Amino acid sequence: MDAGAWDERYAASELVWSAEPNLFVAQETADLPPGRALDLAAGEGRNAIWLARRGWTVTAADFSQVALDKGRRLAGDTPVRWVHADATAWDEPAAYDLVVVAYLQLPAEQRRAAVRAAFGSLVPGGTLLLVAHDSTNLAEGTGGPQDPAVLMTADDVLGDLAGEDLDVVRAERVARQVGDGHGEEPARTAWDCLVRVVRR
Repeated sequence: MDAGAWDERYAASELVWSAEPNLFVAQETADLPPGRALDLAAGEGRNAIWLARRGWTVTAADFSQVALDKGRRLAGDTPVRWVHADATAWDEPAAYDLVVVAYLQLPAEQRRAAVRAAFGSLVPGGTLLLVAHDSTNLAEGTGGPQDPAVLMTADDVLGDLAGEDLDVVRAERVARQVGDGHGEEPARTAWDCLVRVVRR
């Protein structure tokens, strides 16, 4: 989907995503001291806002202006820098202690450009955290995009970063519960890929 299609999707409902941060973003960044953070392909900014409220100096970038405008309203007085930009063309080198890329949905070549741009935005010692719908979710999980071209594995993401000087903290498939198992709908499992690396 292009920026126009995402603008339409974001305009069609009050919130496309939850107002709460992604579970894995919250877990994986909890042990990091606040610094400068970039939420690349931030959507409505749920992770950016959460990080800012924990003391981070945050930039949220997305190519959907509608999403950014919604994020700005959701943030209220929480200070976040909102930037209208395409993740595949992001160019702010060596500026951040943390870059979060959550549920970016791009074909492999564009994904690689975005992942490398995200990594390039890190200072030495900075953390890149990517969470996405895993390729296996299509057959084994629930929800998420139904187009295999925009799904990925942790190995795909590490391949995108081939040649970079980094340490791998985590690179694996992780389970995410969808629903609480109460009422008529049973809890279901979605499969995500999680990659956390540190730039040397």
